[in-house]
Formats: sequence, C-alpha cells, structure tokens
Amino acid sequence: MKKQKILETTSQSLFHQKLQDQEGRVFQFNKGHYSLDTEERLEAFGQKLAVGWEKDYGEYRRLWTELPITRTVREYPLLLDIELASACNLKCPMCYTITEEFKTKVAKGLIDWDLFRKIIDEVKGKVFAVRLSLRGESTLHKKFIDCIRYCKEAGIKEISTLTNGSKLRGDYLKDVVHAGIDWITISIDGTGKTYEKIRKPIKFEEICENLRQIKIFKNENNLIKPVIKVQGIWPAVRENPELYYNTFSELADLVAFNPLIDYLRNDHHIDYEEGFSCPQLYQRLVIGSDGRVMMCSNDEDSAQVVGDANRQTIHEIWHSPELFKIRTIHEKPQGFKEIPICKKCYYPRKTEINESAKVNDRIILINNYTHRAQVVGK
Repeated sequence: MKKQKILETTSQSLFHQKLQDQEGRVFQFNKGHYSLDTEERLEAFGQKLAVGWEKDYGEYRRLWTELPITRTVREYPLLLDIELASACNLKCPMCYTITEEFKTKVAKGLIDWDLFRKIIDEVKGKVFAVRLSLRGESTLHKKFIDCIRYCKEAGIKEISTLTNGSKLRGDYLKDVVHAGIDWITISIDGTGKTYEKIRKPIKFEEICENLRQIKIFKNENNLIKPVIKVQGIWPAVRENPELYYNTFSELADLVAFNPLIDYLRNDHHIDYEEGFSCPQLYQRLVIGSDGRVMMCSNDEDSAQVVGDANRQTIHEIWHSPELFKIRTIHEKPQGFKEIPICKKCYYPRKTEINESAKVNDRIILINNYTHRAQVVGK
C-alpha cells in the first residue's frame, strides 16, 4: 500500500482530533474525549505523561495518528487494552453493562493471571502502552496491583486504567502508586447529588476525599505520576460546568468530559461523517477478560471477535485474516457500514457544535452527536 501524504501535522493531543488526507478520507482520533481544561494544563499533562520516556512518547503519539492515515500495520499494536474485569460494582443508568442484551452476551469474569502474564511476556519491548480496563471495574481484580507491577517490570512505557475510584484510598492507593501505574482516569459524573444519583452507592465527598489522598500522597513523595484525569459525561457536567471544573482542577491534573454515547442502543436516526476511516484498526488490540480478542475498544458486546489469546499469540491475531478482512472493508468508501458493529459505533457518527459552556473566563464549545439525546438513561 502506497503511503499517502498527511495533510495536517500530527499533534500530541490526547483529545478529539479530526484529520483529512489528500484522498478526502476523514480520521477521527480520540473521538468523544474533550478537554474542559486550559491549554497550559493540557500541555503540562502531556509533559507529565512523557516523563521518563520522552523520546519514545513523542514517537508513540506521532504513530497514533500517522499509522491509520498511511494504513500501516505495525509488527505489534501501539497499545493493548486488557480487560481485567468485565463486571462492575456500580449500576450507572447510562451504562451498557446494565442492559439484558449485554448480560446475555458477556459473562462476568476476571482475566486469568497466567493468561495475563503470557500476553505481557510476548509484547514486552514491542508495545508502548497497556490499558488495564475496558467494560468493567478494573480494581475488582484481586491481582490488579500485581498486573500493574508485572507490566512495569516488563518495561511497558505507559500503564493506565479507567476506574470509578472507589477503592483508591489508604494502603491500597499507596500500593497502586508504588506498583508503577502512570495514568489513572477516574469517572466522576457531575457534583453533589447528581453524582450520587448516577454513581451510587459512592458518596460525592467520599470520591473527593480519595482524590485529596492521591494528591497529598504524590506531593509528600514528590511524585509526578500517576497523572490523574477526571472525566464525566456531559449531561451530568452540563448542570454547572464551572463548579465541576473548579472542584476537580484543584485535585486532578486534567479535567475532561464526554458527550453521552448511545450505549443503550436507543437511537434510530444516525448521520455519518463523509469519508470516514477508522483509526483503531492500526492503533490498538482489545483483549477481553475471557481472552477473546475484539475488533476494537467500542465492541461492547464482543460482537466481532477476531481471535483468542488463550490459544493464539498477539502477533498472530494482529496479523490475522479476520483483521485483514476488516481493514480491507474499511478501506472502501463508507465500507464501515458493511460491518454491523461499526455501523452502530460513535466513531463514524456525525457531530455538531450545538452547545457552549462558560468555565471561568473561557468558552467551551460542545460537540454533540446529531440526533443524540444528552440525557442520562436515554
């Protein structure tokens, strides 16, 4: 495949980017992730993430955008998503894990420790990053801290997780940090009673106290990492974006939000981007807690399984006929519509700026999905 010229300079942005090549293909990078923060704090966040692997970090972020545009399949993916737990200790009203459809398709489970080590043993020195989460609550795994430590000892450059943050306190918090995790994203939907209604039974003051403990522990030990990102769904943040930002900017390294996705599969009218081309097929590989490998991180129901890490190597799966076929389909104009899970995905879905928010002296423009209700539970 002849490489195409990249028309826009790739950046270090961790948030939504929309790039186009000379063929008119549109690439949505990190779609659905928007910063509520200042440019200065966003730049500082990237610098903190890069500490200890500055040169490789720059290469990692560059390849994140370049590989999909040039349709280059690296020897190994840049990032491995490894689901430690498919179960969660919460039942948030907007989450797909509460639906009967999900429960019938995805069994609650924890990844086998031997399988986890087998995966890391293969990819050490070959992938830049490992994300220890997907659909469930990662800290439910009894060996969560061991998983972090095993990755760090294997030389993985960036180890991250997404969590509700309920367990990040006391000795457990200290053990997580000492194990070497680089990046923790904590989902906090709104403030006060709004948060408690969505994230029950966690109390708002409880999650704020956990964040305070993290900040105090880092300050006392002169630690830059783990960097802490707080994010919430837009309908919960919308009530008072300024209060949300001012509350968490004091406690976290970065504050962000996500427009509500159609996780509950309620939408029937969906508009698509013209010329859409999916980047994930060249960036990352997603392994479920049962060892089955999904096409991408947006396949919540394991509808498009492309391999099994229990009996295959990561290299075999990444270069498998199944993924080759999917990449080939995606190369065709609007080819994603031939794959049911892709047709439902939010990545090719059209967005429009139809709201704005004032945060201190800044105006934040809100990119929502067209015909998508920004209401919790809808």
